[in-house]
Amino acid sequence: MPFQKLLGELIERVPGARGAILADWEGEAVDQVARMDTYELKVMGAHKGVILNNLREILERLESDQLQEIVVTTALAQTLIMPVTHEYFLVLTLDKGDTLGRALFEARRCVALLKQEIA
Repeated sequence: MPFQKLLGELIERVPGARGAILADWEGEAVDQVARMDTYELKVMGAHKGVILNNLREILERLESDQLQEIVVTTALAQTLIMPVTHEYFLVLTLDKGDTLGRALFEARRCVALLKQEIA
């Protein structure tokens, strides 16, 4: 199943989803589906990759468990950052609301399917 189809299904299943992007370890977009400006989504993906890499480094220094997901909440939006493999990660952005649980469920499902495609 192509990446774009998986990302499209993700944003269809999450009310208020604005965009989903699969990016590589450098923050470069591999594929994306957006209900927002695509350039803005690519920039968001790159910036969230920096956050992911910084947190991974901190956890390595602390000899802690591997990072599974990050939730960033602002006044207007929520963003999920989820590693797919060590080289790839998923970013899902959505309007702030009561759908975070649903977003986490669907994003975890999408990550599992992306892992199968990448492997």
